[in-house]
Parts: sequence; C-alpha cells; structure tokens
Amino acid sequence: MALNVPGLVVMAVFYVVILGTGIWASMRSKRVEKRSTGDGMEMTLLAGRKINLLVGIFTLTATWVGGGFILGIAEATYNPTLGAVWALMPVPYVLTFFLGGFFFARPMRENKYMTMMDPFQQKYGNVLSSALIFPALVADVLWVARTLVSLGGTMRVILDLPYVYSIIISSVVAIIYTLLGGLYSVAYTDVIQLILIFVSLWVCVPFMLTNPHSLDISLTAYNQTFQAPWVGTVELNEAGKWFDDFMLLALGGLAYQAFYQRILSSSSYSQAQLTCFTSAGFCLVLGIPSVLIGAVAASTDWNSTTYGLPTPYERDEEGSILPIALLFLTPTYVSVIGIGAVAAAVMSSMDSALLSSASLFSSNIYKNIIRKQASDYEMQWVIRISVVVVGLAGTGLTFLDSSVLVFWLVGVDMSYTIMFPQLVCVLFFKVSNGYGVCVGYILGFVMRVLSGEPLIGLPPAIRFPGCRLDKEGKLTQFFPFRTTIMLLSLVSIVFFSWLASVIFSKGLLSDKWDVFDIKRRAAQTARASDVKMSDTDEGGSAAKKKKKSITRSETFTCDKRSIL
Repeated sequence: MALNVPGLVVMAVFYVVILGTGIWASMRSKRVEKRSTGDGMEMTLLAGRKINLLVGIFTLTATWVGGGFILGIAEATYNPTLGAVWALMPVPYVLTFFLGGFFFARPMRENKYMTMMDPFQQKYGNVLSSALIFPALVADVLWVARTLVSLGGTMRVILDLPYVYSIIISSVVAIIYTLLGGLYSVAYTDVIQLILIFVSLWVCVPFMLTNPHSLDISLTAYNQTFQAPWVGTVELNEAGKWFDDFMLLALGGLAYQAFYQRILSSSSYSQAQLTCFTSAGFCLVLGIPSVLIGAVAASTDWNSTTYGLPTPYERDEEGSILPIALLFLTPTYVSVIGIGAVAAAVMSSMDSALLSSASLFSSNIYKNIIRKQASDYEMQWVIRISVVVVGLAGTGLTFLDSSVLVFWLVGVDMSYTIMFPQLVCVLFFKVSNGYGVCVGYILGFVMRVLSGEPLIGLPPAIRFPGCRLDKEGKLTQFFPFRTTIMLLSLVSIVFFSWLASVIFSKGLLSDKWDVFDIKRRAAQTARASDVKMSDTDEGGSAAKKKKKSITRSETFTCDKRSIL
C-alpha cells in the first residue's frame, strides 16, 4: 500500500487548525490574565476559574472521549471473545460524572483547591502526600501512551504512515499548544476536537452499515455467522469480572486530576455540577458509532474484501479494527474523515493528561515542597518543563506495546485500587490520618501486584475464587478482585486511622511515637472548625441584628404614618 497523500494533506490541515486554535487561546489567556486578580499559575492550570459552561462541557467530554474510548469500544465489540456487552466505557462514565457532580464537586470546588492532591497535603502533610502523588502521575503518563498508541495504529493502517512518525508528530503538536496556553488552549481546542469527533464518526456510520461485504448487524447480533454474535454474553461465571470492569471504569475516573481540573476551573459549584451532568449524556451519544463500527466488522466476510483471510482477530489486529474497517469497508475519502475523528479524540485526551500531570508536579511537589518561595515566573517554566517531560515519557511507552486496552486498563486500575479509596477518605472521613493512609496504600498496592494482570503477563500469586484460564488461555481472575482490594483499602484506612487516634489520644503510647503528629493535626483541625463556626455564628448574629433593626425601623415608619 502506497502513502495516502490526500489523507496526509487532510491530517496536516487538521493539525494546523488545532495548533492555530491553541495559539489563539494562549493569546486570549494572556489578555484575560492581565485583567485577572489571580496569579499566572492559576490562570495556566485553571483558566482563572472562569471557564464558561459550554466550553467546560466540551472540554470535560473531550477529555474522556479519547482515542482509547473510540478504538477500545470498537475493539471490544468486534472481539468474538467479548462483544458489545463488554464495551463498557460509555455507561460507567455516566456514573462517573453523576457521582462526581453529586458528591465530589462540592468539597473540591468550594474549598478552591488547585489540584486533586491539595486536600491530602493540607491534612497529611507534604511527605506522605508525595507518595500518593506517584500513582496519579503514573496514571497520567499511561494515559498519554494509550492515546498516542490509538492514533499511531490508525494512521499506520489508513495513511500507511510509519508508526513512529505519526506518534512523534501528534505528540509534538499537543505538547506545543499545551505549553503555550495551559488550560485555555486545552479547553478551546477541545471544542474543535469534540465537534470533529461527533461529525466524523457519524458521517462514517452510514457507509459502514451499507457496505456490500457485511451482513445486516441485526441478524448477526445474536446469531453465529462469520464469528460469534457481536452483542456478546456475560456468563454467570464471568459476572464477577464484568462487574469489576464496570466499577473500575466508573469509579477509577473519579481519582483523575483531569476530572477535577475541569471542576475547579468552573466559576461556581452549580456550574461544575451542570457540566458533569451534561457531559454524561454526550459520552453516551459518542460511544454509539464505535459500537456500530465494531458490529459491522464482526458481521463482515473479510474474504470478500481486499483485506482477505485470515480475519483481523486471527491476525491479532483487533486493536486496530476501527481503522481497518474504515479502510476496507468505506470509500477512501470517508476513511480519511474517520481518521480525523481518531486524531481529534487523541489530541483532546493527550493535552488533558499533559496538563493534569504538570499541575500535580508543579503545584503539589515543586511549589509546596521543593521551592515554596518560587516566583510566578519560575512556576510558569516548571509547568512547561513538566508538560514536556510527561509528553516524552508517554511517547516513549508507546513503543513497548501496541494494545490500546493495555494502557487504558492498567492506568485506570491504579487510580481505582489505590487513589480512589484515599480520595474518599480524605474528603469524607474526618477520622482518616497518616497511619491509616500508609496501611491502605501498602495493602492496596501489594494486593494488586500479587493479584496478577494477564494484559502485561503478570501471573497471580493470590488466586481469588474463580481464578482460571480465560478464552484466550490466560490465567485470569473472574472474581471482582479489584473492587475487593479497593474496599479492603478503604476499610483499612478508616479502621487503622481510628485505632491510631484512640491509641494516641488516650495516651496508650507516648507522643514521641506519633510520627505523623496526629494529635497536633487533630487539634489544628478542631481549632479551624471552631473558628469557621464562630465566624458563621457571628455572621448569622450580625444578620439577625440587622434584620431586627430593619424590622424596628419599618415598624416605626408604619406607626408614624398611622399617626399622621
């Protein structure tokens, strides 16, 4: 196959448009910064907390609807060992946004945190929080890798562009506009990208459904044809794994900095909440085209196409099924439009991961630990360097594995089993302290490693009930072990925090053994609560006095009028 020159030209135009939008947004952010009372760091990381509602909805949706989302859904739907019932991403994300809007948005937004890790540093101190930042940073680097993998594979199939070139070009473009304008550039390019994703995918769907090489997907949904039915099944002995994957995707996203970056950039809590609820609906709609494309691929007689036999699954190319289907089942110009959707999805997620990790390092590590006296100008350079380093690290990982789902699940896995229970405790359990945090962190990490992971070839040392060989011959845990580990970590944080609090508050151990200084921190928290309550009471009393004064004044006025 020769290099697809028209497709290459279209992609070049797309990159120029995105880069131009990023540059325009960076210029706009500088004008807004001059009028803003906040510092430059807040403007770069949170757009001055003034992102409007529509842009906020677009950028939050585009962050989740990435290359892994589009390609992963098509891959799962086409895979004869899985099927559409295992293409879980859209529905769990609805739950992510609703839980985030109802429970997590208020404490994060009303306390005006800069990042997701701020409550950890305020409650546990810098040293312990540094250990908690590590899995969040790793998850972001893996996020960058999986988005680039999805684009590299697509360009290689449709444009016949070497994998390394497509990866490097996309990475450089995303890094440049993220460096220039921070969240402003990311948010406004997300608007363009999400529109392109929506239009491009839905333009391709009619051509896919009407191609002459595929059967009607309604006939192949539940009937064996060229392969197993594309709807798929969840056997009773697989229900635990299905539930585990569902909860992993639903709750794991709540421990991502990129989610809270959108929440914290909103002008108010109500706007943040509305942003979450609206984005949930968009995620559902944008997941439908990928399901349909995967279904068409599963209903295709590949021997009648120029692709030939063996099938993509037999060639171990199910991870690239979306670009393969576009290339062999649609006209050339349509396949080029389709790659625009993938490119847009990749860029919209990659820039979010870059800025997310830069936020964590610059704000929580450099500013709060390494150089507390760092100037605003210095912090701007720290953010830029962080973006470049994470971009290079994620780009390097793309050459280690070509599966989208590997990076997707491993990254979310760390967020779910390690970070999510920690975030729940720091926000909603006042009893949590450093001792519980350490026990929960170590327990979650050790149990997760010992449970194994077939995607990366890690055998399980702990075999939960139902652990057996899957359909592909890999030893797999069919018990909801990730959810079990998450719950054990959550319970251990609360229990050991309470136990340590009792031991030191009752003097069962000397204060010199209190390495996390929980007595002093508890006293400080209590004083802060008292001060806050006192301020509230004084404000309420003042309001009551003012109201009483107004009432007396109105009474006097009425009496005067009656006398007259």
